[in-house]
Amino acid sequence: MQRLKRWLLTLLIGGLLFVVGYFLFAVLFTEFMVDLWWFRSLGYEKYFWLRLGYQYLIFAAFTLLFFCTFFLNFWIGSRYLGNVEPPMPTDQARSKYRELVRHFRVGSLRVYGPFSLALAVLVAWPLYKKWDAALLYVFSQPAGFQDPYFGVDISYYFFSLPIYQLLLNEMLVALLLLTSGLLLLYWLERRLLARQELHLPKGARIHLSLLLCLLFGLAAWKLFLQRYELLYETNHAPLFYGPGFVEMRVILPLIYISLAGLIGLVCCLLYYIHTRRGLKPLAVAGIILVLALGARYSQSLSNAVQKYIVKPNEISREKDFIEKNIAATLRAYNLHEVEIREFSLDDLPWDDKAPQIKANLRNIPVWDKEVLGDVFEQLEQLRTYYDFTGVSVDRYNVNGLHQQVFLAARELNLQELPEGARNWVNERLKYTHGCGVVMVPAAQAGDEPMTWFIQGIPPTSAYGFQIDEPAIYYGRAKYGPAIAPNDSGEMGYPTADTISIVNYLGKGDVQVSNLFRKLIFALYFGEKDIFFTTKTNRDSRMLFRRNIVERVKALTPFFTMDKDPYVVVTPKGLFWLQDAYITSDRYPGAQPCESGFNYIRNSVKIVIDAYDGSVDYYVADPQDPVIQAYRRIYPGLLKNLEELPEGLKGHVRYPKDFFDVQMGVYSKYHQYDVEEFYKQEDMWEFPEAGMGSRLRRMNPYYLSLNIIDPRRMDFLLLCPMTPKARANLRSLCVVGCDEPNYGKIIIYSFPRGSLIHGPSQVDAMINQDTRVAEQFTLWNQMGSQVERGNIVVLPVDGSIVYIQPVYLKAAGKLKIPQLKRLLVCKGETVVMAPSLEEGFEILNERFQAQSERIRRRLKPGIPEAGEVPNGEEKPPSR
Repeated sequence: MQRLKRWLLTLLIGGLLFVVGYFLFAVLFTEFMVDLWWFRSLGYEKYFWLRLGYQYLIFAAFTLLFFCTFFLNFWIGSRYLGNVEPPMPTDQARSKYRELVRHFRVGSLRVYGPFSLALAVLVAWPLYKKWDAALLYVFSQPAGFQDPYFGVDISYYFFSLPIYQLLLNEMLVALLLLTSGLLLLYWLERRLLARQELHLPKGARIHLSLLLCLLFGLAAWKLFLQRYELLYETNHAPLFYGPGFVEMRVILPLIYISLAGLIGLVCCLLYYIHTRRGLKPLAVAGIILVLALGARYSQSLSNAVQKYIVKPNEISREKDFIEKNIAATLRAYNLHEVEIREFSLDDLPWDDKAPQIKANLRNIPVWDKEVLGDVFEQLEQLRTYYDFTGVSVDRYNVNGLHQQVFLAARELNLQELPEGARNWVNERLKYTHGCGVVMVPAAQAGDEPMTWFIQGIPPTSAYGFQIDEPAIYYGRAKYGPAIAPNDSGEMGYPTADTISIVNYLGKGDVQVSNLFRKLIFALYFGEKDIFFTTKTNRDSRMLFRRNIVERVKALTPFFTMDKDPYVVVTPKGLFWLQDAYITSDRYPGAQPCESGFNYIRNSVKIVIDAYDGSVDYYVADPQDPVIQAYRRIYPGLLKNLEELPEGLKGHVRYPKDFFDVQMGVYSKYHQYDVEEFYKQEDMWEFPEAGMGSRLRRMNPYYLSLNIIDPRRMDFLLLCPMTPKARANLRSLCVVGCDEPNYGKIIIYSFPRGSLIHGPSQVDAMINQDTRVAEQFTLWNQMGSQVERGNIVVLPVDGSIVYIQPVYLKAAGKLKIPQLKRLLVCKGETVVMAPSLEEGFEILNERFQAQSERIRRRLKPGIPEAGEVPNGEEKPPSR
């Protein structure tokens, strides 16, 4: 019976140990090994060890610092234990007392080590959680420009101030714990040694005085740093952000007075402790400190100053601070070098400019990305397990001409597999990748077959495009892990009768050529079939983290990702271009945007190979101080933009998300004049336009125009803006995407007295046009659904022309949108034609006819409005 109990106990303990060991192995060792292999496969093993080493090095450094602080102070404090020997009646009592003191000191030293270590870990842990901020502080360098308030380099606010505040808080905690521990130690001495009164030796008093000085010194430092926090005030929002008159003329002096009062209080307190004199100055310093802090944190004084001094003369009182807020905000969003141009209006006919206009029309995007995605899905998806995750806009050289195009990658979508095919073999071994892209020109004509630059599986082109490796193993879709190549064979290109079998030949991710690695990955993914499958071979690789955004975030979590990565076609294969941002909420005096940050730079362009998953980083904004700090932290991670492969350089574009944020800020901060800014009389906003029966905000869109430089065609982003709560067009904001105009922001402003119809007004005019309405009614009666697309605002040689596509959709379940007509509008004239060229010809003819009618009405001898015929007197005004 005893033996059975022993066996049961042994089995129970063994089972518990196995469960605990398995858990530790699965959680700790597995994740570490998978990450190491993955980083190594991408060529970033050095970076992996650097990141890991930095974390533990910083934690160890701060832990050691606080451990030494705690241990040395406890050890110094123990030197004074029992130094004051009370009177003893006999030698035996004296000997017993000294033996007790010796045991107390030795026992205390045994406790100091682990106790100090525990306190050090507790205090250093928040610093470990912010190890990246500590790294940026260590590797930072001056940005080269200062804040407009204190003249401090901007890098101080990004790198130094956050770590100072964190370190200050932890040091205050450490000193409070240390002081409390020493007081507890002296109290224990009194209890254990039967001391009747606590009379500290001189050395102990000096020790505690120094700690007290340090504690108050940290409090003074905390007060001093509060002046920088004034630069992030939001009390004046939404008028302006940052400090105003109250903060800089009232609160800031009170901070300085509090600082002086605290220093005076510490000096008087120390003097009193050691001399028992100076109580009166101590009380005065204390009263000054209390009054200053009370005024600092009381809202009564601030509200009174704001109400009786600032409000009656707000413009003059806040002028300097509004100017600084404007300057800080423009630089924070990289808007400080915006070029402003006057848009010259010219409503003359276009006869003498016809060739130039036709060159522009060749690249006008008449399809909407949302609608075009439906077309691609219906005509080019070809298999249920393929999907188009998004339509991108780019430009290519087609037959020697600059051509703006729409394209989309045909990616894998296992969610659409038939239910019976949803098994582990199919999802991990068979269906492993997407195939190729589709590409169409941006400009198409209605009532004509779709022009395809690239289409089909495998992708083919009649326009000179060549793709040696069209397979897409990494992309925008939600990819699960896959094992490739494998003995089961991967599904290749589907044809009319069969589907070819292919084998992955890339070097992406991690080999799974042995049982140990299969076991690790089985534990990591929680899929036992990875370990038990017999379809792997010596070339098999585990492909995972295949969503490109997830992949980049796993490598570099300190970047903010753009929402619209796009695919680029090269002869070698397909590549993804992903924009990444540096963002911060620490730019002094700048207005925060809706996402919470008040500083942004498009600092990095990232290239991901769609076949092997390799990731390369290129610095796009070397002026950004944060990205330069990361370059010093991780040498070799970030390359110069000049090293970008030639086949990709021509496809770098200015990110739409970035421009959208910039224009959202600039809609208010284009008002450079303080009085104009204060009155907010020229606020802008994004216009609303109709798509079908819905009104929605117009976002920036890509165009190919020669508006920046008339001598060359530029790929650019354009964003129309309207006055706040008004519908007329106020400005056109453009930014170049091609060198040498990349990143150059130009604002084309319309004169305030001129009336340029805005998108919503044009939308209303189209709705009211009888010819258009009749045609729409006829199509709707024929069993089709008419849908209007997004409006394109097009500046054309001194005129603003609006273009809107018209689609027809079948009324049944299967809906393939057809581009039927194009609406072209200039001024109050609306025409509808199958193509842009025809639309512009009709529009020009109508304008010529209108000009001729006006000319005939105003023949010589017939007075114009407001004139008086010869020989007659003008009637007196009433």
